[in-house]
Amino acid sequence: MSLFDQLQADLNAARKAQDKARVLVLGTIFSDAKNKKIEVRRDLSDEEVIDVLRKGIKRRRESIEMYTGKRDDLAAKERDEVVVLEAYLPAAVSDDEIRVAVRAVIAGGATQIGAVMGKVLPQFKGRAEGSTINAIAREELSRQG
Repeated sequence: MSLFDQLQADLNAARKAQDKARVLVLGTIFSDAKNKKIEVRRDLSDEEVIDVLRKGIKRRRESIEMYTGKRDDLAAKERDEVVVLEAYLPAAVSDDEIRVAVRAVIAGGATQIGAVMGKVLPQFKGRAEGSTINAIAREELSRQG
């Protein structure tokens, strides 16, 4: 079953269970995925659905930062939504695995952050946050200098 179909099935199950919070978050993400499907005019691959999920998670994390300290109730709601969405993502890569790849690229002659990111980011697409990769790459580059 594709990830798109899985989202639809889970959304329908949440509706039947009358789980309002889950229906809201899955409905929003499923709608985003449907819009992407209309935009590209074909069925989405699992990688494209994962991109939609990551964007949804990123939006919610930005909201959490905004609400923290002012509206903790809304921040908690957003955190719960992030947990629901993260369940659909593939297993994340460990920092050590990223560090090994970054060191290999640096050893291959990359000395600028852009060059390192350009080679490492595609290796972990959909399995690691760009910000995590960037932080590790900067740390490793500073050790070289």
